[in-house]
Amino acid sequence: MAAMMRLSTKAQGRVGIARSCGRVLTVRVQAYGTKAEYIWADGNEGRPEKGMIFNEMRSKTKVFDEVMSLDASEYPDWSFDGSSTGQAAGNNSDCILRPVRVVTDPIRGAPHVLVMCEVFAPDGTPHPTNTRAKLREIIDDKVVAEDCWYGLEQEYTMLQKTTGHIYGWPAGGFPAPQGPFYCGVGAESAFGRPLAEAHMEACMKAGLKISGINAEVMPGQWEYQIGPVGSLELGDEVMLSRWLLHRLGEDFGIVCTFNPKPVRTGDWNGTGAHTNFSTKSMRQPGGMQTILDAVDKLSKTHIEHITQYGLGNEARLTGKHETCDINTFKHGVADRGSSIRIPLPVMLKGYGYLEDRRPAANVDPYTVARLLIKTILKG
Repeated sequence: MAAMMRLSTKAQGRVGIARSCGRVLTVRVQAYGTKAEYIWADGNEGRPEKGMIFNEMRSKTKVFDEVMSLDASEYPDWSFDGSSTGQAAGNNSDCILRPVRVVTDPIRGAPHVLVMCEVFAPDGTPHPTNTRAKLREIIDDKVVAEDCWYGLEQEYTMLQKTTGHIYGWPAGGFPAPQGPFYCGVGAESAFGRPLAEAHMEACMKAGLKISGINAEVMPGQWEYQIGPVGSLELGDEVMLSRWLLHRLGEDFGIVCTFNPKPVRTGDWNGTGAHTNFSTKSMRQPGGMQTILDAVDKLSKTHIEHITQYGLGNEARLTGKHETCDINTFKHGVADRGSSIRIPLPVMLKGYGYLEDRRPAANVDPYTVARLLIKTILKG
């Protein structure tokens, strides 16, 4: 019998030598390397140069000749042409990608990975679009001690790839009025479920903390929830989940948009990213007073938050369709027409969390996390 031989995974395509019964055997080995998809955001979603259809996620593949781990520190920095993403001038265009989170690639399968990156300028400083770095800077011992938890409800709208029309809507017309579609089932109510299901499955395989999905109020509109997770984890997981949504959209021929108001005429809901937030103090018995104190602080910084809660949000926050007017701040128990909602079970228990209903679907999750910490824990 031929002798067994352990072969390094670094030896992809190399020739191995084994000895059996005095003979030399040549063995061609097929070792496996790792395809690492380096992912980053260009920071331009919803801006005039891109519009509301094109998303901000970017990525490219780096191949390693060995099986890599899920430890981000083991991955080298990489670079990209910032002049082609709107992040640098052509005469000094190299921007740096620095890995911060690695998960299993659910599309290519193991041992391949998705690598979430921060972007740095050529001089080594965080790029202006690197909002994760701004969040990192304010996480001190006090913030760590309060063990912040977040849950983000990411809504999105599916579009026909060729026409830009809402997916499932009749050509040149409108579906039935809103009402039957929220959490609906059946071909007449739920449009695009195969993509929504595939996305949920992909997030689970990647190890992301996805906690559910549902069809939303407007037909062709869906929601998934990320959380509960910590401050930096919120942005990392939301960004990775957004990339997966767009990547799977390629396979299904469906464009997904985070436009806060994809249909601006008629009686149609907008698209948001309601963010649930709590601190350790809020989650303990008697935490209701801490929640109310936080609401009071949020009322005083409404303008600062609203200006950073997503481009085009003014079309969504009209005071209709389960929103509070963008120029008004109010809170309430179980009130989906408020800026900050306190869920009824929280009020009954006397502790728990609050829900910030102001962020638009295209909000930067790192910015939401940073502003909530800044206002509530440092204000």
